[in-house]
Amino acid sequence: MKQNLWWAAGYNLASVPLAAGVLAPVGFVLPMSVGAILMSVSTVVVALDAQLLRRLDLTPARSTARLAGADTTECGARAAV
Repeated sequence: MKQNLWWAAGYNLASVPLAAGVLAPVGFVLPMSVGAILMSVSTVVVALDAQLLRRLDLTPARSTARLAGADTTECGARAAV
């Protein structure tokens, strides 16, 4: 959840000023249609990242075993599945 929050916040920090016309004085104007497409892309990226993160096993026993460098039979069996 934190990873998606950082992605969305960073993306919006960059794209909202562009859509507002911050770079218009130097000749860069973002059309509204492109802005709408980019916002949709942001939503798709967050959704895909959430699906990828669902595959991670974040149980405390597995995280502790990974940090200790030990491969217990329970964790090893789950990793093979």
